[in-house]
Amino acid sequence: MTGIHHVTAISGKATRNFDFYTCVLGLRFVKKTVNFDDPGTYHLYYGDEVGHPGTILTFFPWEHAAPGRGGVGLTQQTAFRVPAGAVGYWTHRLVEKGVAHDAPEKRFGEPVLTFTDPDGMSLALVGAAGAEAEPAWHNGDIPSEHAIRGFHGVTLMIEDAGRTAQVLRDVLGFRDAGGDGPYVRFHAGETVGGVVDLREAKGFLAGRLGRGSVHHIAFRAIDDANQAMMRSASWRSACGRPTSSTGSTSVRFFSASPAAFCSRSRPTRRVSRSTSRSQRWAMI
Repeated sequence: MTGIHHVTAISGKATRNFDFYTCVLGLRFVKKTVNFDDPGTYHLYYGDEVGHPGTILTFFPWEHAAPGRGGVGLTQQTAFRVPAGAVGYWTHRLVEKGVAHDAPEKRFGEPVLTFTDPDGMSLALVGAAGAEAEPAWHNGDIPSEHAIRGFHGVTLMIEDAGRTAQVLRDVLGFRDAGGDGPYVRFHAGETVGGVVDLREAKGFLAGRLGRGSVHHIAFRAIDDANQAMMRSASWRSACGRPTSSTGSTSVRFFSASPAAFCSRSRPTRRVSRSTSRSQRWAMI
């Protein structure tokens, strides 16, 4: 079991973030807890019905944070999987919801629809072959045949692809999957959350964390022993550093046991589909 476990990003106003990801993209609001490194900040979780690894996008809503700046050392784009035939549906939906987006394009032979969230976070919907057979959460507004299936992957903008490629192969268990224009792809053993694309941009402006930036990407481990092995490998790969990073994009390791979404997360009250928006938001 390899691939992305979850992606955590920085947002502005929490209620605006909630409205976009639940009402526009149709993701399930899994829970609201706190940022344990900054207990005065909420930590919002979105994903599928049970919070499977590879479906969870979380946010630290720092309302007064300055906008981030894309560039070298940060995640350039976070992409979701949808059935290949659903890209037209999503194009119309983004128009209907007033979400600015680019025209669909092809990347690695797959249709890709790119857009941004209200804080400027770069997102994409990738029409993936076979995604129609994967489980889907739907909120009643978006038909299940068009709903998001989880992450497709992430794109990292980096100065030197070689070192990051080494970590992906030797530590995280990804394999080379070819290139397309400026992108080099690495694929994990899992379908959902199984893609990391590298975009090398030598001499490009460095990115700056802020609203709309990805804070970190967490990768899966089979169990505690596998996690320990990954940590040891990361020490060797990064010349003695226990976690690897490219600029500000951290690489973290978590067990992907279904019994615990994240080792540092404590249980919170489960949110039912029938609960109203105001009630859901009030729960802690």
